[in-house]
This record gives sequence, structure tokens and C-alpha cells, in this order.
Amino acid sequence: MAWTIITNTIDICIIAVIIYYLLQIISGTRAVQLIKGLVLIFIFSLISRILNLNTVNWFMKSILTMLMVALPIVFQPELRTALERLGRSGFLSKQEWHKWGARELNEVVSAATVLADDNTGALIVIVKNVGLKKYIETGIRLNAELSEELLENIFYPGSPLHDGAVILEDGKLISAGCFLPLSDNPDINPKLGTRHRAAIGITEESDCFVIVVSEESGVVSIASEGELMRYLDKASLREQLFNEFQISRRVN
Repeated sequence: MAWTIITNTIDICIIAVIIYYLLQIISGTRAVQLIKGLVLIFIFSLISRILNLNTVNWFMKSILTMLMVALPIVFQPELRTALERLGRSGFLSKQEWHKWGARELNEVVSAATVLADDNTGALIVIVKNVGLKKYIETGIRLNAELSEELLENIFYPGSPLHDGAVILEDGKLISAGCFLPLSDNPDINPKLGTRHRAAIGITEESDCFVIVVSEESGVVSIASEGELMRYLDKASLREQLFNEFQISRRVN
């Protein structure tokens, strides 16, 4: 009897944790509205069964059956996000971004600061564990040594690559002029432009770290795990980067 109570408690706790994380994943997406619709259909189905409304009950069951087939298609972005987050968590994840050093990160910070002072828009993606090959291929491969001057030249308004994103990996500038997915999160401030939506969008799909410089205001922002932090100065940007990549040594 005691063992049954223990196993049932564990069972309920596991389901509660799964539901909690699923709600965290779909929070702020169109999936929330779809879940509300499913709950309403389930309630109508339950009421029709209690009241012996056979036709209504059959109709609701048919809808639920069709939805079971359609849900994987409708929720494809959310399911992909959930599986990617699961794959990069726990013992299965690898920290392959250890190649980043203080010099490379300081080059990025200096470039972002100069671009912000000049009100030059920029979108800098730093790859961590999840590869971005699909998006790297949308731009021009450079595989160049990372430097402040190179980043500034790429985002200079006269450059043919300034409108896209640069993707950095293993301390190098891999590709420039890349196109990123835009977030469809309805909670994003409507005043934010395409660069900020792209920064949030790519961090919803991967564990990368993104720096955004606003062309209109020169405000520096960072995006990680689908969240945006704005109004960073040079010192706070450096601190965020060094903490993110676990670098303790500071180089001015």
C-alpha cells in the first residue's frame, strides 16, 4: 500500500513537471490560443457525454481525432523547440564553446560599442552548442579571424553585407549577411524592428547568444533563450558576455 502511494506520487510529480515545462515552452506563442481551443472542445465533449447528446458527442470525438493528426503539423515549431531544448540540457549537452577567449569577446564588445556610438545597426550571433549551419549557408562564408575592424566594416552602411547577421563560432567570423528567422511572439514590443525580432527568433531555436545594435537609437541589446535585454553599455555588455562564456579574466 505504501509503495503504491509512493509510485503514484512520483507519477503525478513527473506529469506535473512535464506539463510545467510544456507551458513554459509555449508561453507567448500562438500555441497558447490553440490549447485554449482544445480545452473548450474537451469540455463540450465531456458535457455531451454526461447529457447523452450522442450526435454532439460523436461530432466532438471526430474533431478530437482529426486534431490528433493535425497537432504535430500545427505545433511543429513548438515541438522542435521543445526537443532542441531537451537535447541540449542535462548530461547529453556538450560545452563546445570553450574555444572562446577574452581577446575574441573583447573584440566583439569594442565593435558593438563603436557601432552603437555611430548609430550603425548590427546583428551579431555567437554560436554555442547548437549549430547554425542552415543559417550560415544563407550568407557569405568568410571563416575569417575575428577582429573589431572586420565587424565594423561589415556593418558599415555602404557594405553589401550590412543588412544581414554575422555568425561567430569557435572564436572566428564564419559567415556574414545571413538571414535569421523572425520571432512570432505576440508579446514583443511592436516598436522593435526586424533585427530585434530576428535576434529573439534565432535564440528561440537555438542556445546561441545574440548582440543587437539599433540603427535608430544606437541602443545595444542582447538576446538569449528567446528573451531580450536592452540598454547595455560597454561594461555591462562585457560582463554579460564573459559570464555567458564563463571567462573570468578581464582584458580592457
